[in-house]
Amino acid sequence: MQTVTANGLQFRFLSAGASDGPLALCLHGFPDSAHTWRHLLPELARAGFRAVAPFMRGYAPTQVPGDGAYQTGALAADANALHEALDGGPDAVLIGHDWGAATAYGASALAPGRWRRVVALAVPPVNSMAAAFFDYEQLKRSFYIFLFQTPLAEMALNRSFVEGLWRDWSPGYEAAEDVAHAMDCLRSPEHATAAIGYYRAMLDGSRHVEAYATEQAAMTRVGERPVLYLHGADDGCLGAAAVQDAERYLPAGSRVEVVPGAGHFLQLERPVEVNSRILGWVTG
Repeated sequence: MQTVTANGLQFRFLSAGASDGPLALCLHGFPDSAHTWRHLLPELARAGFRAVAPFMRGYAPTQVPGDGAYQTGALAADANALHEALDGGPDAVLIGHDWGAATAYGASALAPGRWRRVVALAVPPVNSMAAAFFDYEQLKRSFYIFLFQTPLAEMALNRSFVEGLWRDWSPGYEAAEDVAHAMDCLRSPEHATAAIGYYRAMLDGSRHVEAYATEQAAMTRVGERPVLYLHGADDGCLGAAAVQDAERYLPAGSRVEVVPGAGHFLQLERPVEVNSRILGWVTG
């Protein structure tokens, strides 16, 4: 566990690989932690990368931001600031799952000169999600997003709730270790409110901090760097139908692949297969 200051925040991170290798920045989602990359980090290191997995803003042991900014523009600014603070070069690659995927789209669109290739898992570009999101079955899956807009959210976000999300989103996967890591990231009321804040900013633009207006405006822009998009065929959070239009909203040279027998946390459920796909992309 190491610490770096970027975008005015102290980020804690896990890492693997030589310090002089090209940066591979790996970003987690909800309800998760940097440990979600425990299978991928050593493989990236063996491929010559300096693999870094930070705990995202507001997730313990990373600092809770004093400005309360959780819109995707702030997350993208964090990723690009981490690239700077970690001495990343133009050969760096960006890998994100869930909220990390949304961050990766924005960060690479904002600063294409920082990133050579991008991998996104489980959340397609926001412009491709409109039709799928308002499907009746998807609305049922997305109940938690609407719950998180209410004052009951902090009370609901307990271990049993997180266990239920992992059980529904990745059917058949034994998630006890990952739930423990996630709950450690939500260890205080401030950290739990931070994680919920991502969803409140998602639906309530009044929560957007003006300091990130430029970054936020770019979040729906199609970037320049090719993206490998991976989605689990059995994803219980966002149904696989959401990938149908994904390629239309990705840069030229991108690729969309559905991973059979995997749910939402596909990097943990099918680590050998997913690692192989990612490594083939970022080393290509």
